[in-house]
Amino acid sequence: MTMSVLRVSELTKDFGGLRAVDGVSFHVDEGEFVGLIGPNGCGKTTTFNCISGMLESTSGTIEVLGQDATGMRPEQIQNLGLTRTFQHTRLWREMTVIENLLVPPRHQFAPNYLLSLLRPGSRKAEKKRLDDAYSVLDTLEIAHIAHNLASELSGGQSKLVDIGRTLMGSPRILLLDEPVAGVAGPLAERIFQYLHTLTSESNVGMLVIEHNMDFILRTGVDRIVVVDAGHVLMEGTPDEVRQNQDVIEAYLGSS
Repeated sequence: MTMSVLRVSELTKDFGGLRAVDGVSFHVDEGEFVGLIGPNGCGKTTTFNCISGMLESTSGTIEVLGQDATGMRPEQIQNLGLTRTFQHTRLWREMTVIENLLVPPRHQFAPNYLLSLLRPGSRKAEKKRLDDAYSVLDTLEIAHIAHNLASELSGGQSKLVDIGRTLMGSPRILLLDEPVAGVAGPLAERIFQYLHTLTSESNVGMLVIEHNMDFILRTGVDRIVVVDAGHVLMEGTPDEVRQNQDVIEAYLGSS
């Protein structure tokens, strides 16, 4: 039986007198690739920020892997198995690519650095993290930039490193905020192919914000949640979304 790795119920977020998210409900199952789309300013990123603990929701509930994550801090939600990226990459620019990947894994440091070195098996665990990091870079086909500074990377390379960094946290549910924004067409296609492989082979649930509706409709996602003016306009397969007149009018314009 497939389980829901993320379940959002009646999520609402107010900023003063402005309601940015208005009773949003949807779910993501394990091994499922779900797109979250809608016009600019419709509440997609605010929804992400509430789910990941970056913002406190006004009302509603958020469940991660069956646990109530409503009101939890970001690091607590991450420890449940949820990891996210941001629309604009937030790499540590003065660190190398491999160093960026070595930071996110959970439960790797003792309170004192010297104590962590003295812990039994610490060197073995550190070698495994390094091997895992190189394996992620190999999969993303960017192992050749492992020792480049993040500040030296192109926009597309930065996006790939950001995705690689999230994978180092061993996520069960992955939230990606426009992972191919500003990335050239062929590379964008490759990134989505890799994400599809990850969901099918590792059973990771995936929720992806994508502003380019045409792109998300042809990438073969399992389901699409369409948001407009802070609420869910519809939810369905890419074909159902493509043919829905309300979506056409809200997102593409009545013409």
